[in-house]
Amino acid sequence: MINWFNVGKVVNTHGIKGEIRVISSTDFADERYKIGNTLFLFMDGKKDPLELKVASHRNHKNFDLLTFEGHQDINVVEKFKGGILKIPESQLNPLEDENEFYFHEIIGCEVYTISGEEIGKIKEILTPGANDVWVIKGKGGKEILIPFIEPVVKQIDVKNKKILIEPMEGLLA
Repeated sequence: MINWFNVGKVVNTHGIKGEIRVISSTDFADERYKIGNTLFLFMDGKKDPLELKVASHRNHKNFDLLTFEGHQDINVVEKFKGGILKIPESQLNPLEDENEFYFHEIIGCEVYTISGEEIGKIKEILTPGANDVWVIKGKGGKEILIPFIEPVVKQIDVKNKKILIEPMEGLLA
């Protein structure tokens, strides 16, 4: 079974030459959308993804604009709206720093304090600004927000899906 990872959502077309407007969900847009790279378009109601080869990429305002080989006409790409662009796990590159992680490696990890108290499981990662924020589903369903900063996050073991934190005062209240 192939594991797929989102890189962007097609939100509209742009112009008449088959450009699509993408809201990117990857930290590596220039790499993912490089000319010649293969992306897979997943559409609601379609069983299999459409394999697409990037023909062009440019940034415009807050969007990535892409064209694909053989699909350079607005009438052809109009039906791509709402689709999700993904890559298979085999296209993920190893991260350069041992303290960098893909979101899928962090989501699902169990979080404990350094004293051993179980906090809950990470269900989502928010990227509001200077640092990521982990959303943890705590005991009783309560959501707990943990900033991904060095004073709080002490140890990450993605292999065993376990993270140790040292909560700042009031963080778990």
